[in-house]
Amino acid sequence: MSKARVLGGALAVAMTAIAGAAMAEYPDKPVEFIVPWPPGDLEDVLTRMVAEDFQNAYGMSAAVVNKPGGGGGPFPGAIEVANADPDGSMIGSFTLGVPVLGHLIGIPDLEPARFDPIGIFLTYPFVLAAAGNAPYQTIEEMIAYAKDNEIVLGHFGDAAVPTRVSKALAVSQGFEWGADSAFDALDCNTLASGDADVINTTLQLVLPCLDSITVLAAVTDERISLVPDAPTIGEIDPGLNLALWNGLFVHKDTPADVRAKIAEVAAKTMMSERAQAVARETGALVYWQDAEASAARVAADGETIARIGAMLE
Repeated sequence: MSKARVLGGALAVAMTAIAGAAMAEYPDKPVEFIVPWPPGDLEDVLTRMVAEDFQNAYGMSAAVVNKPGGGGGPFPGAIEVANADPDGSMIGSFTLGVPVLGHLIGIPDLEPARFDPIGIFLTYPFVLAAAGNAPYQTIEEMIAYAKDNEIVLGHFGDAAVPTRVSKALAVSQGFEWGADSAFDALDCNTLASGDADVINTTLQLVLPCLDSITVLAAVTDERISLVPDAPTIGEIDPGLNLALWNGLFVHKDTPADVRAKIAEVAAKTMMSERAQAVARETGALVYWQDAEASAARVAADGETIARIGAMLE
């Protein structure tokens, strides 16, 4: 056999292998959904539903991997997604802090912005709540009362988006919180004990005493179905229209067909009965916002966070 024929045959085999690899249909290997929080919260529950549906739809193993440490940085789960192959085998399930702030707070692995949204699917049901016997029963009454009296605000930490919105509300409406404190848990007991006068917490943590407390406002971008009379902070001041959300994100170099397959499954999951049951039971907003709308939301929220930051300096 001639040397040219041997080389030609080898080249043909190599080209066939390359073409076969290029044509491999996604997903062609196990997929991981990275959640930078411990198991059990809303984003974890809903992401596990997506992973289950993904596996059923495509016949490929899909699992949720929890990488705690995703709140205010250094975002270890996000860094792992940023450094993974952009082939859809690793998908981030991130709150807004990761794509909005991750590349702005000195994390080299996330600089410049590394992620594109597949879609946003969850708004956490954060509220401002007070005891039922408080001398104010609406957010307007609370604002008026706070101008002449001290109100202690309880929250989950200064870096938390709902906390910053609550503090910016005081600046916007011309009052001061008399004091504020961070708590590990903010629930019915916090109000009953008097440890805080107003708490910034998720609705599901105060559901057991919902009949005996007052929900003053929702730190969401639309009203919560379980407390429809409570206005959003954005209704009071449109400049503070900001909510804590969660969505699916991939590396910017991920191919369009891969993104489409992830989105197709996730959109169906969020509209499913079991996902909507989570919304009904917890007051969370569960929906599907597509990639284009999600990208616009990320950009707008970045501007709002910057504006709030300037207000609180």
